[in-house]
Amino acid sequence: VQLVESGGGLVQAGGSLRVSCAVSGRTFSSYAMAWFRQAPGKERDFVAAISASGDSIQYADSVKARFTISRDNAKNTVFLQMNSLKPEDTATYYCAAGWVNIVLPLARITTTYDYWGQGTQVTVSS
Repeated sequence: VQLVESGGGLVQAGGSLRVSCAVSGRTFSSYAMAWFRQAPGKERDFVAAISASGDSIQYADSVKARFTISRDNAKNTVFLQMNSLKPEDTATYYCAAGWVNIVLPLARITTTYDYWGQGTQVTVSS
């Protein structure tokens, strides 16, 4: 299984950006998917997760009401729509795949996930 993120870039505060994660393999629809982010010198933090079917979603408090995670199982792709971006959203954004019930606290932990992308940089200028 390979994950490839795209769509990062530079945006002004208050702007929007959508990052995507294309997943290879025929079992995409069986994985829960998540987005994490890591700023320089900081730990990799949970951002959002979506269940395999897409009917359950979780967000970190810091992005709730601003970010939206979604998935297209027909296209093996997961998305993160980011609105009202803030300078503190600046980070490398990683997608991850795993078998987990996303309502559980462990769904917010990096070690829960089996597969990771290489990351895409998002920079928000003030």
